[in-house]
Amino acid sequence: MPEVPETPAPALRSSEPHPLDGLTGGAFSAATSGERAARIRDWLAGQPAPEQLQEVFKDLSQRDKGAARLVRERLDEIKRARGQEAIAAEWAAKAEALLAAPKLNIADAMAWQRDAARAGAPLSREPLADFKTRLAERVKVIEDLQHRVQVQREAAVLLAQRIEVLSTKPWSDARDAVDTLRADVQHWQDQAGEIAGDANWGSVDARFAPMLDASRTQLLAVWDAFQSAVAQAQAAATDPAAPLPPVPVWAEALRLARGEPAQAEADKAAPAAKAAPAVDPAVREQARAAVQEALERLEAETAAGHGKASADAAAALRAVLKEHGRHIDTALEHKVNGALVAAGELEGWQRWGADQVRAELVAKAEALLKRPEGQALGGRKMQETLRQLRDMWKQADHGGAPNHALWKRFDEACTEAHKVVEAWLDKIKTEAAEHKAQRVALIDEVKAWGLAHTASLDWKSQYRALQQFAARWREGGHVSEKVFAELQPLWKAALDAAAVPLETAQKSSLERRHAMIAEAVQLGAAPSLRIDAVKALQQRWQAEAQAVPLDRRQEQKLWDAFRKPIDDAFNRKSAEREQSAVALGARDRAVLEAAKALEAANASGDMQRIRAAMAALDAAVRSRDEEQKQAPAQVDTAVTAIDSGAETGAAGNADTQAAASSESADDGAADPAPAEAAAPKPAPRPVVAVRGDDRPGMRREAPAAPGRGGRPGERRDSRDGRDMRGPRGEGRFGGDRFGDRAPREDRGPRLGDTAFRAQRDALEHAQATLRKLAAQAHGEALTQLLAAWEKRDAALVPSVQELGGRVSPAVRGAWVQAVGAAPAGDAAQALLRLEMAAELPTPAEHLDARRALQLHLLTRRNDPAPAQTWGQDAARVLAAASDPGSARRLQGVLKVLLRA
Repeated sequence: MPEVPETPAPALRSSEPHPLDGLTGGAFSAATSGERAARIRDWLAGQPAPEQLQEVFKDLSQRDKGAARLVRERLDEIKRARGQEAIAAEWAAKAEALLAAPKLNIADAMAWQRDAARAGAPLSREPLADFKTRLAERVKVIEDLQHRVQVQREAAVLLAQRIEVLSTKPWSDARDAVDTLRADVQHWQDQAGEIAGDANWGSVDARFAPMLDASRTQLLAVWDAFQSAVAQAQAAATDPAAPLPPVPVWAEALRLARGEPAQAEADKAAPAAKAAPAVDPAVREQARAAVQEALERLEAETAAGHGKASADAAAALRAVLKEHGRHIDTALEHKVNGALVAAGELEGWQRWGADQVRAELVAKAEALLKRPEGQALGGRKMQETLRQLRDMWKQADHGGAPNHALWKRFDEACTEAHKVVEAWLDKIKTEAAEHKAQRVALIDEVKAWGLAHTASLDWKSQYRALQQFAARWREGGHVSEKVFAELQPLWKAALDAAAVPLETAQKSSLERRHAMIAEAVQLGAAPSLRIDAVKALQQRWQAEAQAVPLDRRQEQKLWDAFRKPIDDAFNRKSAEREQSAVALGARDRAVLEAAKALEAANASGDMQRIRAAMAALDAAVRSRDEEQKQAPAQVDTAVTAIDSGAETGAAGNADTQAAASSESADDGAADPAPAEAAAPKPAPRPVVAVRGDDRPGMRREAPAAPGRGGRPGERRDSRDGRDMRGPRGEGRFGGDRFGDRAPREDRGPRLGDTAFRAQRDALEHAQATLRKLAAQAHGEALTQLLAAWEKRDAALVPSVQELGGRVSPAVRGAWVQAVGAAPAGDAAQALLRLEMAAELPTPAEHLDARRALQLHLLTRRNDPAPAQTWGQDAARVLAAASDPGSARRLQGVLKVLLRA
């Protein structure tokens, strides 16, 4: 046979390499995400170009987000670096401008560093680091020059003091010190010239240049006078005819060296002055009157204690004395001198008081600089405080002569504290500019928004957007009154233009809402209230309110006006219904009386009384029309029986109460309603034909149980499960179509609203009270059983009625026998079986034993389950010794099993 060629196996399709694998070192072909991230890190270590990074990120972000994050971080870093480079270039240009300026202001240099740091400029990197260092050095040089000026001023003062001290010593000492002083003065002039010739002298504060010039002028004046006096003293020492120097000490020494008398003896030897010529009496009287008038004014001001006025009066008196003092007598002159002394004392006291006030103000001004950081004053508060301090200083100056030393300290402290105000003002100015720019941008944004939403019909979003614009304008920050007056008209015009479509829609909506309000008034005034028309009108109002929003207050007022006529109509209808309900029938009154009796029984807490009251209420509800007249008498009889039953139950023993409790706890227990209280049921109709029951074990002649009557979806009665409208065909054709269904029980006529609500609430309260009493009885029985086990007293074991329907007499007998006998056996396994029967968790220390028991039970299939033998297991536990742990576990188990 011919050979069949072998079919080659299909080759495995090999994936083509990614175009970027060669660039990234095989990152796209990596098997795992971790390997891909490692290769991307190795590739990033080579500092790839931004274009390559962008290309790799674009493709890698769709494959691996984790690896793409590394590329994105590198792109963000490059972006930040570029942004910082632009900022660095901007601030470098500003620094170059500051350094190139012939005069550098220290505040501008410090502000450059502060503002650059706020703008995020990289001050720690080049070139800004170099500019920062150069500016700092320049500022340091300028501050050093200012400090040297102050040192030179103090040196000039010290040189002048040395020259003045030499004027009090012999002129020979001054002659010997001339050369030393000349060298010192020349050295001072050289240093001053060096300071003034410095390249940064123009950047020094303006107050330092006059300070240096004044010191130079004063020193040179004192030095020239000293040199002239020394030269004159040398000439007078060598030539007796030469004039004496103007220095008193030197002149006196030279006069004694010449042999001339002293100046005091020369004055004594001088001839007496010639007698003054006679004065005209009229002139003398005029001078006396002028001085007397000025004197009286001074005395009055001094007595009043007016410091400033007394100083003015004293000055006026001195002026009068200069003119007329030589013409007054001695008595008036003494009186004038006394008044001037008194005025001087008052002026001194005023000056002292003013100095005390000034010292206090200086202390306050200096304390502003020493406040801790947490208590530092803000800009506005500091400005107000400084203004108050300066006003108080002016008031102190009005009361006395100025004190320049205190004023210097006060002014320096206020100037230093004012730096805080200056920084705050700069901040306010910057923020005001930013706020103005934001408001202008907001106006432009509103204009653009208005043009973009001219044709939009989404009024809700437009109203919300306009409200947000208004809120942003209110929160736009503080601007000056002038700027606000300029921007406010522009803002109102832009907002009004943007709100024109919305306002038009709101106007139309208002007209429609007023029409709906008028329609609501008509509906409310109609004799019969049309519910369908009211619902339709309310739906129209809701649709209109959701479509076009209005101001909240206006919309609330319109809604109140729309709702009022409808609410009035419903209130009128409710009032009519209540009026009709007031006239209760005999049956409704009987139901109300029975409900009140049941509420009273609920309050008593007697279970038998509550059940009797429930039966009486059920009898009153089921009473028929012909029995309505006898219903009040039946209710009274039931109430009397309830009261007598309550008294009998209260006088009875506790077993009867516990039995009633156990009956309420048992779900299968029947209500002990009296037979005579229930309405008689109608006789069932005779069975004409039956359908045989062909189920296994059923008799053929027995009729089948009735099925669910009615059509699917029909409502059944909540008590008997039958259709409230009767079997199929009943009422439609006048009777049962087949005759195989029981007739519907007639429950009597419909109750009124008040009676129905009263009986419903009373029944709900009664059922809740019965459940509560049953739980209490169950808890008491369980507690009594545990006490009997602990005391080993069989007489304390509760009865079968107290324990409930879950415990049979045989089980109770086993419990009584176990409790009465001596403790024997181990209850561990029995407790585990009880917990398994009750499906309760086992304590952690017994979990291993429970698992072992469960495995053992799986091997014993024919043994009864723990849920079937829990009575015997409880007897085993009661036969063992009692301990707190076992008692707690047994209580939890029986609490579930006795109520299951």
